[in-house]
Amino acid sequence: MTVSRRSVLLLGGLGVLGAGSLMVPTRSVDAKSASRLDDSEMPQPFRTAFAAAPVLRPRAVTTDPVDGAAVHHYVVTERAARAQILPRAGLTTPILGYDGIFPGPTISVDRGTRAVLRVRNQLPPTHALDGHVLATSTHLHGSASLPQYDGYANDVTSPGFYKDYHYPNAQPARTLWYHDHMVHHTALNAYSGLAAQYHLHDPLERRLLPQGRYDVALTVSDAMFAEDGSLGYDDNSHSGLWGDVILVNGRPWPVLKVQKRVYRFRLLNACISRSLRPTLSTGDPIAIVGTDGGLMPSTQFVTSYRHAGAERYELLIDFRKYRTGQRIELRNLSNDNNVDYDHTHRIMAFDVVDEPVDTSDPTWNRIPAQLVPDNEVMALTPALSARTRRFELDRTNGMWTINDATWQDVVASGYRKVAAQVDLDAVEIWEFENNSGGWYHPCTSTSSTSRS
Repeated sequence: MTVSRRSVLLLGGLGVLGAGSLMVPTRSVDAKSASRLDDSEMPQPFRTAFAAAPVLRPRAVTTDPVDGAAVHHYVVTERAARAQILPRAGLTTPILGYDGIFPGPTISVDRGTRAVLRVRNQLPPTHALDGHVLATSTHLHGSASLPQYDGYANDVTSPGFYKDYHYPNAQPARTLWYHDHMVHHTALNAYSGLAAQYHLHDPLERRLLPQGRYDVALTVSDAMFAEDGSLGYDDNSHSGLWGDVILVNGRPWPVLKVQKRVYRFRLLNACISRSLRPTLSTGDPIAIVGTDGGLMPSTQFVTSYRHAGAERYELLIDFRKYRTGQRIELRNLSNDNNVDYDHTHRIMAFDVVDEPVDTSDPTWNRIPAQLVPDNEVMALTPALSARTRRFELDRTNGMWTINDATWQDVVASGYRKVAAQVDLDAVEIWEFENNSGGWYHPCTSTSSTSRS
């Protein structure tokens, strides 16, 4: 794919109030790199240790007076900060982050334990890149949340204010993620750092799959860098952004030391445009046990799979057969429509160590064949569909439309205009077609069976 780049907008001074954006010419997407760093400043694969995002602890635990259910209360603060992403000490990168880190802290709760997440917006008044107001709306992606807590794009919280989001956590175990969802600026704000994982557990999942330090969250993103170490941002006029540095939990191509046992990885693709096709350097199969819809009916073994933006997959990798000191790479075979650079075919690496394994943990050597055979969503078939709806996406004069309607049409309607009115529990087939003539949208060119 070739898209000519006209400029890169740099996020230099992201943490400084009133800082303006810069515009400089960039290379073609066919170049070896997108970043403007000197070669000596560029990160290289497998030079950095893996770092896990911290798990957020509740500030308080209360009981719902109506039904006695437990309620966990959490607080995160959105703020500008600086992250050590690049190899040279002191060359830091301005970010926006939940609690000032990227990715933000992981929230981990059991099914049936309700959560109240207070999101405090302590960001600068405007974004350094384009001057848009840094109001935010937090979306828990994949949660069956009530509308007023779902992070609706126009339901924003201004700097200096906070909002409490209530989550029922009634769904079976799965990997969710929370991110900024501000109208028109979701991509830029998430790219700047406002993204984090959220894990739902249940008794079956806890019994079958690795937990604790062997249940590893991997938030994968790509980035480009300006000469001063700040993030570069070039979305090719909203056509797509492809960085030349792959980050896992905010670190470039990190290395994780692993024991000779089975590990579970929750892989979130938080890239703005880049899709992934993960595979192991050994050619060994990966066991897929979960998707956005929770645990699968049965484990599926694959040598690679396609992983689109915002999707979550849960993987098991068995390191028992590898020798001490062996390095196994998690690589990226890429997909059509991506723009690839010298090292974007790598994601991270695992170094096998001879650390003693706790064999009293039944998950240390187990890859279960059966998981959730009665998963209702994954049992859906096209034959169950009551109707088929078509959605045509188009981009004209810089504006995206769905079936000829713009987002401004929705706003003008008082947010009453909807693309589809679906009965509860109805099964429908939704088909998306992109007619934009070279532009592409993350959720187009698919045909799927969906449940309301």
